[in-house]
Amino acid sequence: MIDKVIVGSEEWCSLPNLKVPAIKVRVDSGAKTSALHAEQITPFDKNGETWVRFVIHPIQRNVKSTISCEAKVIDKRIVKSSTGTRESRYVINTEISLGEKSWLIELTLTNRDSMGFRMLLGREAMTGKLIVDPDERFKFGVVTPEKIKEYYNTNSNDKHGLRIGVLASNPELYSNKRIIEAGEQRGHEMHFLNIKHCYMKLDAHQPEIHYRGGRILNDFDAIIPRIRPSMTYYGCSLIRHFESLKVFSLNNATSITQSRDKLYSLQMLLNHGVDIPTTGFANSPLDTNDLINMVGGSPLIVKLLEGTQGKGVVLAETKKAAESVINAFKSVGANILVQEFIKEANGKDLRLFVVDGKVVAAMQREALPGEFRANIHLGGKASIVKVTAEEKKIAIKAAKAMNLKVAGVDIIRSAKGPLLLEVNSSPGLEGIEGATGKDIAGEMIKAIEKSFKWLNL
Repeated sequence: MIDKVIVGSEEWCSLPNLKVPAIKVRVDSGAKTSALHAEQITPFDKNGETWVRFVIHPIQRNVKSTISCEAKVIDKRIVKSSTGTRESRYVINTEISLGEKSWLIELTLTNRDSMGFRMLLGREAMTGKLIVDPDERFKFGVVTPEKIKEYYNTNSNDKHGLRIGVLASNPELYSNKRIIEAGEQRGHEMHFLNIKHCYMKLDAHQPEIHYRGGRILNDFDAIIPRIRPSMTYYGCSLIRHFESLKVFSLNNATSITQSRDKLYSLQMLLNHGVDIPTTGFANSPLDTNDLINMVGGSPLIVKLLEGTQGKGVVLAETKKAAESVINAFKSVGANILVQEFIKEANGKDLRLFVVDGKVVAAMQREALPGEFRANIHLGGKASIVKVTAEEKKIAIKAAKAMNLKVAGVDIIRSAKGPLLLEVNSSPGLEGIEGATGKDIAGEMIKAIEKSFKWLNL
């Protein structure tokens, strides 16, 4: 008669053949097959037999502990997972050590990123050897964090740097590519995270952010949000969830949400003593006449509150034109701002780029002939400009008022001094880096390093 060993529902074991000194395993007699988390699974031929190469991250939510493995394939079979999906998996034989007991088991290789354990021990591997006591855990002891660090050298000053995600929509956009490039140049592990591919698990005990395919994103050190206006609600919801998981966000969700509300952001800026062009806001078309007079009459600017990159901004040159534009917007339920037109600016404005409380670059934007909007996306021309101390002060004060670590602050020069137009929480890099030659993406990475007291050697 074979003596069976009593084990708990969770145990620490080792896989000597795969050079895995410690891995936490879920012991589940309800599952037939045993499974191991594996990535980059690649079959190859060895002496006329099929083998596989694969990579293991044996510690959950730690991609820095990596073991490269090779094993002979003994089968390839369809396995039905706990979620009901069917998957074709490679099967290998390997030795498992649990306490003082060691034996050969079959293991299927699959991605278990979305699971709580890197390894599952099923009943086929337990038959005749183990009895599971579901009320018990770690009958053979717990592997301490100190031991884990010793096994996997996770406490060394590795060169991988921080794990940083760029949370955005378009990986080919200049700004996103530059940020990833700058982070990698400074020794960090950079990842592009498509907002639409992220989804959340709200749970009091185990909250998570998942990525398409089941990958869990909880192990990031920091994220850099690059949220397009149309994705503000969902993007900021994701950022809040990252923040609840103690992942640092270069611009936080509250600040981005505030900056996207043009009226509220102007009210905040005024409360912090920042001058803006005279601006009006009304709900009823019956107030149109007084609204126009309030901002000094025509010509004037009409702005959609939801507009961006110069879209939804109209110059009304006469009072009649202003009335028509305002009433047209009101008739479709659009929220608009009415703002005085600064004629002496002559189609020019300033973009000051603020990172971590400092102006790191500035450019002048000049509108195309016949156009009053100087936005680069609308064909505006960018050039180097020397900004005054007062303009720098306004930009820094504006970013601070909005609590933004990264901000594109737009200022217009008027007869009564510099006036703030807008604060952008996801400012583009292409125009200003091209005009100034400054490594602004690098400055953004440095701001993250500073928050972690990270020394880049």
